Amino acid sequence: MTSNSNMATTDLNLSCLCGNVTGTLRDAGSATGDHVICHCSDCRRFAHLLDQDARILDSNGGTALFQTRCARLWIRTGRDDLRCVHLTDKPTLRWYAACCRTPMFNSYATGRVPYLTAFVANLDSDRRAQVLGPPVSLLFAEEATGDVGKVSKFSMPRFILRFVLRMAKDIIGGDRRRSPLFEPQSLRPISPPRRLEASDTKIP
Repeated sequence: MTSNSNMATTDLNLSCLCGNVTGTLRDAGSATGDHVICHCSDCRRFAHLLDQDARILDSNGGTALFQTRCARLWIRTGRDDLRCVHLTDKPTLRWYAACCRTPMFNSYATGRVPYLTAFVANLDSDRRAQVLGPPVSLLFAEEATGDVGKVSKFSMPRFILRFVLRMAKDIIGGDRRRSPLFEPQSLRPISPPRRLEASDTKIP
């Protein structure tokens, strides 16, 4: 994936593997979001269920993610091919492109709690490292499959504060109704969520 010369310096193109779902993550710099590596077992299971573990997971079972405000996402093509699932009883929604089984985003179960987590692997490979910067936090490091060391740029209280402040801005400013993953009035997901069972080994 290459960059567009008309894009802002902190905008990043995104695409699923087959190129059907495309869009832009606007203003994706470190000032507006957090580049993290998540080692939770749910993130790891999501990659496995879509047969994307070799592409998505690092050597310690971590998933590179960028957490930002929900209205920063713009879907250019393929919005109708986005699907979402619940892996557990938790409210997290896992979004993927049904056309090629690419894991794309994480969100809350409804748009009433606004946040967006984008998979870094789908962002502009030529520019993502420069725009996002290095990871600022390792999440659920205790669930990693290897020794991940430490990333101490942000303490956990500071990391949580940044997360909450971004959500507050989207609620107060009305931007939670501008997320392409949710209907603007009802704030329901654009695709009906499915609840997977623990015994499921694939996402159809």
